[in-house]
Amino acid sequence: MRTQLEKANAFRALHERPGAFIIPNPWDAGTARILAAMGFEALATTSLGVANTLGSATVSLAEIIDNCRVICAAADLPVNADLENCGADDPKTASHAIRLAAEAGCVGGSIEDKTTDVSHPIYDFTLAVERVQAAAEVARSLPFPFTLTARAENFLYGRKDVDDTIKRLQAFEAAGADVLYAPGLYDLATIKTVTSALKKPFNHVMGFADPTLTVPRLSEAGVKRISVGGAMARVALAAFVKCAREMKDQGAFTYVREMAQMKDVREAFAKGAASKAAAPNAAS
Repeated sequence: MRTQLEKANAFRALHERPGAFIIPNPWDAGTARILAAMGFEALATTSLGVANTLGSATVSLAEIIDNCRVICAAADLPVNADLENCGADDPKTASHAIRLAAEAGCVGGSIEDKTTDVSHPIYDFTLAVERVQAAAEVARSLPFPFTLTARAENFLYGRKDVDDTIKRLQAFEAAGADVLYAPGLYDLATIKTVTSALKKPFNHVMGFADPTLTVPRLSEAGVKRISVGGAMARVALAAFVKCAREMKDQGAFTYVREMAQMKDVREAFAKGAASKAAAPNAAS
């Protein structure tokens, strides 16, 4: 099993090589091991996936960190943490989430400019930048290269202002973020407008974008990292609901024809278990 330093260096290398790479979002140990067995090179947690698993509309920072620990232990891959707003408004307090994510085994993590106040969903510009700067200071203090992602949430909360989004991302870049992220961008033209204004790698999430976009097209538009957020968790939930409705409304069970092959699932789990068993011999 690789050390945390080795995973951190591998994660940085993914952002430096040519072209875009996919970083899918598992929500538990089983989905993490399946993705690892399929050959993905890195994983990212999803706070929405965690919330769905817990049967809640929201998720606490403690619950996010617990899930980070589970994902990191399940697969021998670099893991990026979805830390939402890092659990606090105050920059110094919020920055502590970066250290918690690192202690849980993650080699990267995000801080976003979304508040928990529905009447004022986006932090004021100055405070948003200060929060990224504080997070970057903690990231740089760690004994390995922690990849900090800074997110501008405008498009998810009714503020489809490309200029302000770019202004925020550029400021986050200058404040020390290693990767920039603006969820909610839908079309390729808008994505290219944003990426062309930045110098550092850009993460694009497909959960809110035109589903016909492909890795080659996104790469040509300047995207470096492609995530899916809670999309896979939501698709899994939709399949669950479909099965339940068939039983409840029709008294039928035809969905069993689409069950995953347990041989394939167990093989994926076995690979993950073998990596986990080697963990005590690996320094972090």
